[in-house]
Amino acid sequence: MGASLLFGRCGRQILAALILIVLVHAPAHASAASNSPTDDLGGIGVRLLDKPADAGEDPRALLYIVDHLAPGSLISRRIEVTNTTSESAAVSMYAAAAGIEGDHFVVADGHTPNDLSTWCTVLPAMKDVPAGGAATVTVTINVPADAAAGERYGVVWAEVRSGAASGIVQVNRVGIRLYVSVGTGAPPAANFTIDSLTAQRSPDGLPTVLATVHNTGGRALDLAGSLEMLNGPGGLSAGPFPVTPGFTLAIGSSGQVTIALDERVPDGPWDATLTLHSGLLERSATASIIFPESGSALPVPTTAVEEAFPFAAIGLAVALVLCGLVLLFMLSQRRRHA
Repeated sequence: MGASLLFGRCGRQILAALILIVLVHAPAHASAASNSPTDDLGGIGVRLLDKPADAGEDPRALLYIVDHLAPGSLISRRIEVTNTTSESAAVSMYAAAAGIEGDHFVVADGHTPNDLSTWCTVLPAMKDVPAGGAATVTVTINVPADAAAGERYGVVWAEVRSGAASGIVQVNRVGIRLYVSVGTGAPPAANFTIDSLTAQRSPDGLPTVLATVHNTGGRALDLAGSLEMLNGPGGLSAGPFPVTPGFTLAIGSSGQVTIALDERVPDGPWDATLTLHSGLLERSATASIIFPESGSALPVPTTAVEEAFPFAAIGLAVALVLCGLVLLFMLSQRRRHA
């Protein structure tokens, strides 16, 4: 059945988008493109150096500026800008607007502002980064005292312009996302449900699963994860198959996560288990699905997979308590015979 069909349960793959890169050729509008720090010609890269102290091991806080701020508060975050090209680069640094449309994080054209971007100051605003070198800039977010509660989105851009002498200006931008929630007290809790799984076949016959997900929490979600297929024909297992990356779900909205499977996966029936995560938040759900010969089957409601009861942790705690009681008893006996 090929390497992608496995007998037994496999480790899940975690996919995360590290950076946003937008290429703009004036006077044309912005168009999304992908790039890699390992490109032969090199490029400009950015990475976040700081994260909130209470973020723990949250992977989103390592990639993006994700924070909950009270009105009137001020924070600073450092960003490292790298230049892996063979020439020095004059890099312009600034914040601009972004938002969530459908199930994607969408950046605005050029220097388009919004509330969040106007609260941001990036210093230095212009930096010459030597070939093969790096520089550090500081982003300061100053939330007005009268700012309304809610989550806002933006991007801190590192921009390089070239080709002015030819009359056609090429603008390369690489950025770090901003997810800033404003409000008093504790940050809104993130949460979501996986409501249904739909088995379908693409026009070329590729088996695909669509998962309907509902954001029931108070923060936007960047969802990644994988699908495992168990108890198939003849006891076959398949996967895990990664979720198509780049899925961002706005507060209160629903969307469909896509998982493309191996073309050799048989119709089923299958016990499909989907595991999704956004930061440290993780949810799993299962449903029995059968792939149609063509088109789409009906959505199948899922059953949430509850987290395993922590018997090991409870056992360890009980053992520590018992050890403590034994130690106290031995000490009391020693004092009596002293």
